[in-house]
Amino acid sequence: MKRMSFDLLTFMSLLAALGMILAIAGTWLPVEGLAILRWPGLVLVYLTGGLPATWSAVSALWRDHILDIDLLMVVAAIAAAIVGAPFEGAVLLTLFSVSTTLEHQALGRARRAVEALMALRPETAFRKNNDGTVVEVPAAELTVGDIVILRPGARVPTDGVIIHGRGGVDEANITGESMPVFKEAGQQVFEATVNLDGVLEVGVTKTIGDSTIARMIKLVTQAQEAKAPSERFSSWFGQRYTIAVILGAMLAFAAFYVLGHNWEQALYKAATLLVAASPCAIVISVPAAILSALSAAARGGVLFKGGSALETLAAVDTFAFDKTGTLTNGRAVVTRIIALNGDEQRFLSILAGLEAHSEHHIAAAIRREAVVQGIEPASIVNVSSLPSAGIIGSDECGPLWAGNPHLVREMGASVDRIEFRELADSAQTVVYLGRGSAVLGAVSVADEARASSAPALAALRDGGVRHIVMMTGDRRPVALRIGAELGLASDAIHAEMFPEDKVRRVGELAEHGKVAFVGDGVNDAAALARADVGIAMGAAGSDVALQAADVALLSEDMNKLADAHGLARRTAVIIRQNLVVAIGAMLVLVTGGLFFDLPLPLAVIGHEGGTVLVVLNGLRLLSDKIRKNTGEITPTRRTRDDQRSSTSLPKASSADMLA
Repeated sequence: MKRMSFDLLTFMSLLAALGMILAIAGTWLPVEGLAILRWPGLVLVYLTGGLPATWSAVSALWRDHILDIDLLMVVAAIAAAIVGAPFEGAVLLTLFSVSTTLEHQALGRARRAVEALMALRPETAFRKNNDGTVVEVPAAELTVGDIVILRPGARVPTDGVIIHGRGGVDEANITGESMPVFKEAGQQVFEATVNLDGVLEVGVTKTIGDSTIARMIKLVTQAQEAKAPSERFSSWFGQRYTIAVILGAMLAFAAFYVLGHNWEQALYKAATLLVAASPCAIVISVPAAILSALSAAARGGVLFKGGSALETLAAVDTFAFDKTGTLTNGRAVVTRIIALNGDEQRFLSILAGLEAHSEHHIAAAIRREAVVQGIEPASIVNVSSLPSAGIIGSDECGPLWAGNPHLVREMGASVDRIEFRELADSAQTVVYLGRGSAVLGAVSVADEARASSAPALAALRDGGVRHIVMMTGDRRPVALRIGAELGLASDAIHAEMFPEDKVRRVGELAEHGKVAFVGDGVNDAAALARADVGIAMGAAGSDVALQAADVALLSEDMNKLADAHGLARRTAVIIRQNLVVAIGAMLVLVTGGLFFDLPLPLAVIGHEGGTVLVVLNGLRLLSDKIRKNTGEITPTRRTRDDQRSSTSLPKASSADMLA
């Protein structure tokens, strides 16, 4: 039946139910003339309830060379009809048909939960032409480089970067953030998010086919198709157990016949055992929970690459965190500049020109400082990055380098000067600039821990995580300052680490249990790959982050990580509950069929009822708290400058806002 559409399956189930009503009326209602309805009702049930199951079983046997569980139900119903109990067989087929429809509809709901995001996509967009005119065009026609106008209340048609304007954007559909996020020129906006106030000019960076939502749906669909280990075992067990049940029913028929039952009684009891021992509930108990959890997580801003990542995260007892951009905001600020020749402006110009080629958070802070001071970055060429050390390049005077003390030593330079002593002793990050073995100066940069980091780490500990460690390439005083703010012990803080050091340390931790590594998804790719579960932080809009990790947190709210871990653990609990219920019900029914006179209809009710019960129990995860808005509160208060920026563009009418 899995190969039939939901609509056809539902229609056939309704016909089977109608046939069952006619059969009951013709069999049990003491009304003259209704007896004629018995046989038409039974025939309708056997056709609409039996033929689809037979087709599914034959297709599975022919195409996949496996015995489908549907075959057990068909054989049991036919056996009941042969021994003169067609009514019991009809009850079996009706309940099996109805329960299968309910299972498909329920699991379909889990699969469709993420695809509902498609409905949030705006169909049209207001594109600004080169001559300044604005025209409404289908969103599908937008190309990279187009400029679209977003009026208040409008949804973003595809991923882009703000060119002009500022205001609050509701990103709950993508990241799960509870409060609007303030956006200004240079910042990203994502498809289907809502512009709340102000008028924004947005440059398109991705077509709708490559947008964040398109990639979310693709990744979740792939995740739902990729079976978790417990799902694979469940499927493997179900196929082989079906053969065992058929052989066991045959042996039971022979045993009952030898023990003195006539062939009709023996066949009836064998058919009852066939139904009682059917593993439907066992097979469906795992995917019902996994699919629901994956869908709920995606709607809450967390993408799992598959059920395997979900199951592994539930077993993780050690979390290793990158510091910058993960536990901290990643928006550092320059606190002090020291130029040994006294020309701070020239020094900052050279440093900003060199860091203009880096995507590191510290480089961004240096570039922002140059912009604030109105300094034009110098022209630097032949630039290359040195992971966890710094960056090198050349200007008109020769080679340059900028980086941490590791790079200073590698360049044969010395920072043992009184001017640098205070910087080195501070709990701030220091970047040195030099040429050859000569140091030209240094800047100190400070970052702050995320407001959500400490509560998230506490929630992880409450959720059963035994060890939490922080790894960083930064200096130890800086790492200790951030670690102290987050309540980490000094022995859990590992500083001045190269990428290979992080990989080695993750491997050492993995010797004592499951390890999850949390990073920004761009750096630390090796550590993400080495961990049992790699988790990318703030991955919305990042192709690299979405592909590098097993789990992607689309927002930068650390609470989402704790929610994801809690969801994984609750999923594991529900899977265990489902298996206990399914196996327990099967054992009770089999015992009743072997040693007591268990009626076939009662076996059917117990079997189908257990199957529906485990599906409904799994669907509880669709309303998991991870879908609730628990994001960081981001200020959205508009200043007078913000208002002037918005009002400088044409005002939007109420009709435009509705559009």
